[in-house]
Amino acid sequence: MSAEELPRLYRELASWWSLLSPPAEYDDEAADLLRKLAASGGPTSGTLLELGAGGGSLASHLKRRFTLTLTDKSPAMLDVSRTVNPECEHLVGDMRSLRLPRSYDVVLVHDAITYATDPDTVRAVLRTAAVHCRSGGIVAILPDHVRETFQGGTEHGGHDAPDGRALRYLEWTWDPDPTDTTYTVDYVFLLRTPDGAVAVEHERHIEGLFSRAEWLDWLAEAGFRPGADTDEWGRVVFTGIRTGRPA
Repeated sequence: MSAEELPRLYRELASWWSLLSPPAEYDDEAADLLRKLAASGGPTSGTLLELGAGGGSLASHLKRRFTLTLTDKSPAMLDVSRTVNPECEHLVGDMRSLRLPRSYDVVLVHDAITYATDPDTVRAVLRTAAVHCRSGGIVAILPDHVRETFQGGTEHGGHDAPDGRALRYLEWTWDPDPTDTTYTVDYVFLLRTPDGAVAVEHERHIEGLFSRAEWLDWLAEAGFRPGADTDEWGRVVFTGIRTGRPA
């Protein structure tokens, strides 16, 4: 999708991001990711490029170890990240086609990879990762789900802001067609402004779902020595050491 076709959550609702997914919720996940990088034999410091960095909540913990370049297709989300990570480089770019004139020790694609809903798009993202990853560097890919272990369900949460705003959300994940490569996430947001008025927003996100074996094959095809491990929350974290030229 183009930047104009992005979900409203990443455009006109982006200013609410800190009440939906604040940096404080990513401390444990960042620590787990650093352990995965170390166990995979990759760098745990140096330079890091994040593709689809969004509001920068995960990056806010990684900048203690890395010099970060944060990219995203949404200018509004990068504006959010700049408030959290003012010392980091921020660039508008599509993770399928971004090309920068430098390479990095680590290339990270967090849950933004879930918006790759077909194999060609996944391959394009992995090519982008490969051309920006130095020889011996590492890529980390963190999809929310893989086909073998997919389970639907619901989550809820939200936070209050000092300025009087508040957000609450319901997230409903389900798979209407187990034979294809996507699943559906429906979000309902309750947004309260400082004057007490509450607006209700609903969005449907279509996200990609692939098997563990497919991910490993695509990483190898892109020039990585692939690996996979499970994080503390049961999600598969894919890593790859850069060994060859991208396909």
